[in-house]
Amino acid sequence: MIIPDNKPLRYNEEGNVHMDFHGATNTTIDFIIKNYGVDVMDQIFARVGKDVYADIRRHLTAGNAGELVKHWRHFFDREGADYSIDINDDEIVLSVRHCTAYHHVKKIAPKVSDHFCDQTIKTNEALAEGGPFTIATEITGPGSCRQIIRKRS
Repeated sequence: MIIPDNKPLRYNEEGNVHMDFHGATNTTIDFIIKNYGVDVMDQIFARVGKDVYADIRRHLTAGNAGELVKHWRHFFDREGADYSIDINDDEIVLSVRHCTAYHHVKKIAPKVSDHFCDQTIKTNEALAEGGPFTIATEITGPGSCRQIIRKRS
């Protein structure tokens, strides 16, 4: 399921993390849904999965989930999230116990959007679309989830 390589991660921003980016995302999600509807927001998240993360999607389509795992590790480490990744022959499970993005938005915004986690759910679906894997996202509580990569049957 994971093809190890020593290539550097393509999406590897460094430097200071400005967590208020997540607050701007939260506001943008609600603005788009209010003015254009949930379907348009879902289409935007799908474009993120297919276009913005095209390299990760290319690896997934080729049967290599390793780039997505490296991406998860980089960004969850960078933001100081409480998470773990379990890998076995049948699946890869990312368990996020404390999503720093969600909890930061909860601190700074009047309300976390009801659709805040859709950015993960819909982007993951788009990443996996048409490839050998599925990526299921289960919201397990406020600011926590499980993301599960499995081979399609």
